[in-house]
Amino acid sequence: MFFEQFNLQEFASAFIVLFAVIDMIGSVPIIISLKEKGMTVSAAKAAILSFALLIGFFFAGEFVLRLFSVDIQSFAVAGALVIFLMALEMLLDVEIFKNQGPIKEATLVPLVFPLVAGAGSFTTLLSLRAEYAALNIILALILNMIWVYLVIRLTARIEHVLGKAGIYLVRKFFGIILLAISVRLFTANIAVLFAQ
Repeated sequence: MFFEQFNLQEFASAFIVLFAVIDMIGSVPIIISLKEKGMTVSAAKAAILSFALLIGFFFAGEFVLRLFSVDIQSFAVAGALVIFLMALEMLLDVEIFKNQGPIKEATLVPLVFPLVAGAGSFTTLLSLRAEYAALNIILALILNMIWVYLVIRLTARIEHVLGKAGIYLVRKFFGIILLAISVRLFTANIAVLFAQ
């Protein structure tokens, strides 16, 4: 049975990884900036589009990898390196991934792509799939999309409650968590590759 795959520890771990990678609290200043520029940001549209992109990649990503003769462990190792760089961005306040695309719509770009459903999220999903049951990852993804919706909807209130210092501290904390997760993903999958 599909629901027999449910594992609370896997679900919690997948949720925390995706929560840290998506980093919606860290995106609050960006969302406020977009709104101040007069751009409309739809919370429901952003959450639905992000979920559609991420779930599509979750199920079709492995097929795409097979087309290029890349196994899931190799992708997970590459993903661990991307997550490592994202963690460094959060911890060191440097910009490694630059959004230089031509599209200027606020909800789709930069909010849905690349902030929520970007390279880091795609990579993380497939990296998690190498270790966890699909059900636990999908449930964690759904919960994260609810969180994405709530954060966008309540952006001004969250910034008021946490303040700039609070948002900064949350970002640093999840940067450390992300760094540890990337190391674990790397070591677990590199061992499998060497064993092969």
